Amino acid sequence: MIVVDTNIIAHTWLPSEEKAKVLELLQIDHEWIAPVLWRSEMRSVLAKFLRKGLLTEAQANEIAMHAEEQMTGREFHVPTRAVLAHVASSKLSSYDCEFVTLSQMKNVPLVTFESKLPREFPLQAIHSTEFLRKGRFHGE
Repeated sequence: MIVVDTNIIAHTWLPSEEKAKVLELLQIDHEWIAPVLWRSEMRSVLAKFLRKGLLTEAQANEIAMHAEEQMTGREFHVPTRAVLAHVASSKLSSYDCEFVTLSQMKNVPLVTFESKLPREFPLQAIHSTEFLRKGRFHGE
């Protein structure tokens, strides 16, 4: 089980240069979890694609449906107090700290495409490239 941030979920369903990494990540660990917040963030990503004309409304709705199906039963509420403690001890947004909090709560890594999360919380977060490297290594 791993916590994935919204970027990982989005790249699963959207046209992306990161698609190969995401598919490899799914092979290594397909039990993804995320804070409920991922849904709102995903809607924001879809809105950007929609407004840029990269997706139709129908396509955006279909992607949202697939992503929500993928994550149903794998979404968790996180306590505000823990999120704010992470905010106070870092330079991350409260949104990012929700993912860090869930990672800590479940004692599983947070896998991300971003470098700021592992830099701020190296015990919880790991860049996808590093996770894949270690995943392949441990899988051999």
